[in-house]
Amino acid sequence: MFLSARRLSLGAALAFTLVVSVPAESPHLRVEDIEPGMKGVGRTVFAGDAVEEFTVEVLGVLRNVLGPSRNLILARLEGGPLAHTGVIAGMSGSPVYIDGKLVGAVSYSLGAFSKEPIAGITPIGEMIEAAQLPARRPAVTRAAADLPVTPASFAEVVRTAFAPAFFASSPAHVQVVVAPASGPVAPALGPQLRPIATPLVLGGFAGEVSELLATAFAGSGFTPLTGLAGGTGPIPSSKRPLQPGDAVGVNLIAGDLLLGGTGTVTHVDGDRVYAFGHPFYNLGPTEFPMTRAYVHTLLPSLFSSSKLSTTGDVIGTFRQDRATTIAGTLGDGPSMLPIRLVLETDRGFRRSFSFEVVRDQLFTPLLTYFSVLNTLQSYERQYGAATFSVKGRAQVRHHGDLTFEDLFTGESPSVGAASAIAVPLTFLLRNEFESVDIEGLDITISSSEEPRTATIERIWLDTTRVRPGATVPLKILTRSYRGDEVAREIPLTIPGNATGTLTIMVADGVRLAEWEQREAGRHPQQALGVAQMVRALNETRRNNRLYVRLLSPSAGAVVGGEPLSSLPPSVLSVHESDRSGGQFAPLRNATLGEWDLPTDYAIAGARFLTVSLERP
Repeated sequence: MFLSARRLSLGAALAFTLVVSVPAESPHLRVEDIEPGMKGVGRTVFAGDAVEEFTVEVLGVLRNVLGPSRNLILARLEGGPLAHTGVIAGMSGSPVYIDGKLVGAVSYSLGAFSKEPIAGITPIGEMIEAAQLPARRPAVTRAAADLPVTPASFAEVVRTAFAPAFFASSPAHVQVVVAPASGPVAPALGPQLRPIATPLVLGGFAGEVSELLATAFAGSGFTPLTGLAGGTGPIPSSKRPLQPGDAVGVNLIAGDLLLGGTGTVTHVDGDRVYAFGHPFYNLGPTEFPMTRAYVHTLLPSLFSSSKLSTTGDVIGTFRQDRATTIAGTLGDGPSMLPIRLVLETDRGFRRSFSFEVVRDQLFTPLLTYFSVLNTLQSYERQYGAATFSVKGRAQVRHHGDLTFEDLFTGESPSVGAASAIAVPLTFLLRNEFESVDIEGLDITISSSEEPRTATIERIWLDTTRVRPGATVPLKILTRSYRGDEVAREIPLTIPGNATGTLTIMVADGVRLAEWEQREAGRHPQQALGVAQMVRALNETRRNNRLYVRLLSPSAGAVVGGEPLSSLPPSVLSVHESDRSGGQFAPLRNATLGEWDLPTDYAIAGARFLTVSLERP
């Protein structure tokens, strides 16, 4: 009796051990287990913040359609408004379940004007795998802002830097795994699949800038929704936990301006969130605000239907932007770059604006440019001559302040004013030396509805006898756009060791910069460190300055990015013998003195005066 009880106890224990040692069944359905004809359900928000279900019928699996070993599950969607709308922009990330197991995210649509809502589903396994990649992003050089900057050039930067290129380009690259090529699935469908468009919410943007943003982002797979944000009032706040099928947003600008994209949550695992099923921009590691989103209504369209959505409260941070997903964590949002802009006019108008932009090597300069340009064009006239005076600073941690101070006038001065802020940020954020942390921007722009230009007419000295060590008054005559002449005077001190013939150059900032580039190869991108770069940017020539240089035909050199004048022949020969390092450039002239005179006009022109020194 005792033996039988003991055997029974051991058997029960063994059975219990076998039960608990069996691996838990995966909550996800593998691509290998997908077969044509399988049916499941999807979840998304069609209106408000209520998650609704729709049905899904699997048509097949396309392998290598997004690249090597990147697959899509092809499916037909039914239910709700889908028969009238087709696949809807904003559905990206809608989770699909078969037999209660998560398959993946509705993420791709089949061309335009499709008669049926046929979509591509990104497998959940590929989404999770992509989000585990390293979370460090190297410096990039793809978004260089060349001078002069125009709206068209900035739009081109956006298009070329972020244009998606992550799907099959030829039917030959696609393999149909679980359905015959003669059936509803064929390799030719692969190149026709494109990421479902992401609704782009624009709030506070208008006019030319709104069109520029819409054009630039539309080329990268976004559907711009101009003016919707803020026009419908605050969205309802939700306290319930984020769940699959919920609408979710990615904010790029917040505050007095709003720019963001919306999609759908695919999977929530603890505090980790997976969404979209395709990239936002495929930037890799990011720190973009994750927000709630609210769907006001649907906009049916034969070309491309869309959810009219608005982003809401920040609920976390998107930390990965990969080919198969955007992923992040719930909790605090990321640090944003605060920008305070004060606009004042000669009409007595003064107003302050506050907004934040994401901290990102590529987006920060571009979004700052768009934000400043939009503010100026929203409150000042876009046509006719005008003048903008820019003053401000960017606080660069560990490297002091980057200063802004310039004047722009003419037919489109707002472009120059916005560029004067965005271009230095571009140079700093794309530097190859170290990560740069900009703590904030404070900018004041003063405007006038008249052009303020002046040309350099003549320069002269009142004396013909100039001795080394003497101070002589240099006279400069400028003529304003109205024909008014103004004579200015700058005292020039001649070095005591100067000899022979000297040249006095008076020039505007553009011509001086061109001369320095030819003579010394000076340019912010050639700096050897961030500190030197900040200094070079702060020394950038301004439009509202008269620049005076006293030059001597003495040889010198630029060594390590720093100009060295009047070098002895022995020193020059040493540096010339070591040109292989690329840090040496010869100078034909030595600068014996530098002066500049601020004005209230944008200066144009250059004049030269030759002076023969008397012997002491």
